[in-house]
Amino acid sequence: MATAKQMFTMTVKEMREGLQESRTVIVPIGITEQHGNHLPLSVDVHNAVEIASRASGQCGCFVAPALHYAFSGGTLPGTINLSPQVYSLMLMDICRSLVVQGFRNIILLLGHGGTENTRATHDAAEMFQRLSPDLSGISVSVVPFWELSPTYMRSMDEGDFHAARYETSMMLYWHPELVKMDEAVLDPPAVVKDLREDPDGYLVKTKALDHPFVEAKLTQRTDMHVGVMGALDDISPELGRQVAEEASAALADFFRQLEAANP
Repeated sequence: MATAKQMFTMTVKEMREGLQESRTVIVPIGITEQHGNHLPLSVDVHNAVEIASRASGQCGCFVAPALHYAFSGGTLPGTINLSPQVYSLMLMDICRSLVVQGFRNIILLLGHGGTENTRATHDAAEMFQRLSPDLSGISVSVVPFWELSPTYMRSMDEGDFHAARYETSMMLYWHPELVKMDEAVLDPPAVVKDLREDPDGYLVKTKALDHPFVEAKLTQRTDMHVGVMGALDDISPELGRQVAEEASAALADFFRQLEAANP
């Protein structure tokens, strides 16, 4: 496998030469967000960067510096939220900057999901292109990393959405030194049940008037203290490796399809 084209460490000369070989760039999108007592706040950044880097090594596309800030919606200590609107506008500016320097295919790789954040990412991809009629031959894609891996997609059926079996296994594969399994705990059973049935189950919705015209106020439930959405059994670096291999190979294949369609 070749070395990934990491823009963060490249020179202007290396960028110019690289753009002669590929006009496709992956933008890894993470977040600084709680991931229980056993995982660091940086989990989603690592997931996006590691998968993007492995795909780049396989196919030769660029990897842009990762985003460390997005919208979580949660408010447990360590979580840093950008409003979805600001996050979306920031993505649009990043896309324009990448296009101006010569990129034609931009892949926004989501390492962090979340209902609002995913919607804001799609909004950015759509509105950047819609508001840039002067730009031609441009393609912007939104790729949730979990959809690249059949193994990881099983987590959705298992109610494993956040900081649990799959993300912990991936961190054991990427950075085992950052995992503290001896401190892994879950919220009370009733909270865990709600979070496994609905990834937005951490929210409480209140209205001054129960009427469809009234927009609900959303707050984090007060009985959630850890925020692990899933199980903490059957965790292994081998499971993480399987997800990594599936996701990076599928992303590299998607790159090849893009380059063939929009060379």
